[in-house]
Amino acid sequence: MSDVGFCYAMTSSPVRDYGHILENIVYLELQRRYKKVSVGRIGEREIDFVAESSEGFTYFQLVMSVMDPNTLERELSAFNPIRDAYPGYLITTYRIGAGRNFNGIIQLNAADWLLGVPPRIS
Repeated sequence: MSDVGFCYAMTSSPVRDYGHILENIVYLELQRRYKKVSVGRIGEREIDFVAESSEGFTYFQLVMSVMDPNTLERELSAFNPIRDAYPGYLITTYRIGAGRNFNGIIQLNAADWLLGVPPRIS
């Protein structure tokens, strides 16, 4: 089910998996902004979304929080096998750290990204 509202209405139970809700919301927005959206796989690694436009590809990794250094490392490691120069983004629900640049991977706040607020890169 791609619509979070329908999913909640069908199950009538409290939603607890906010990570999947974030993925649904971002996926639907990517569908609106890009001509093609897919899941990226290289071997055992997975990038949540690869969005394609006439200008090339954009990579998106989503996570609720990267406050735990182990989580940050795990999420950034998904970008390691990628050998091109297309942009990559780590989208979180936190504003703390938004705008950080991890060797070309930019951390964004999900709400700001959805609203089109440009990141302040640090």
